[in-house]
Amino acid sequence: MRADYVEVGGTRAFVLEEGAGRPVLCLHTAGQNGVQWREVQPRLAELGYRVVVPDLPGHGRSEPAPGGPVRDLGVYAQWCEELMDRLGMDRPFVVGCSIGGAITLQLAVRRGERLAGAVALAAHGGTDSTMLSVRGLERELVDSAAPSRSDRTYFGTLAVVGRRVAAERAELIARMHRREDPEISTSDLIGWATHDVLAELDGVACPTHLVVGDDDLWLDPADVRRAAELIPDSRYTLLEGIGHYPMEEVEGFADVLHGWLGELGARESRGAA
Repeated sequence: MRADYVEVGGTRAFVLEEGAGRPVLCLHTAGQNGVQWREVQPRLAELGYRVVVPDLPGHGRSEPAPGGPVRDLGVYAQWCEELMDRLGMDRPFVVGCSIGGAITLQLAVRRGERLAGAVALAAHGGTDSTMLSVRGLERELVDSAAPSRSDRTYFGTLAVVGRRVAAERAELIARMHRREDPEISTSDLIGWATHDVLAELDGVACPTHLVVGDDDLWLDPADVRRAAELIPDSRYTLLEGIGHYPMEEVEGFADVLHGWLGELGARESRGAA
């Protein structure tokens, strides 16, 4: 595994890279960082992929974005485009969860013809005004340093982990998540609540797979299924007993993802023929 800082978008980003082969860009959730892919990355590399896992600006070990915390997921998508070009990732797969899944869909809209495929976990491409209030999130920024915030992250994570996940694993996921920076995560959620590419999904030019857990309290699976129906050459999967973080909750997720990527690659080849 190679760890390095890369100049992208006017800031220094921390990037973990492992393996060789078809490149895969893995994107984390709101407020979190690439550590969410720590079990997936080595196994994917063994399976023959070049796996690139960045910390988005202001997350993990990456430096802050030049303009401060990002509230527009399109800014992250543009940043990811620059990262892929900077690293010479030719026709990569993109896989992301939650805001990472939303960014994945934005990348599929923006440059699908240059992607081998996209897997969007826990994302549907539209605004989320029913679950999240931008006004409430703006208020949270006022007291975002309150000690109770880390507890809210901890218990909130436990609430959206699926019923199939062992208690010990759910506890580990929640304790890892509570390390987030509240200002960054709240800004991310403002981006999540306001992004909308639904009207553009019919123009996606790469094979796409939308995945959601039936225990995900953040999303209505019906919204994810409808988004998949808007995308040409797309697939929809509902994961029984899984919540908002499939790559952390599903045991052996790298092998499951390998199967999905293989299907995307086969569909890409058929489309190019």
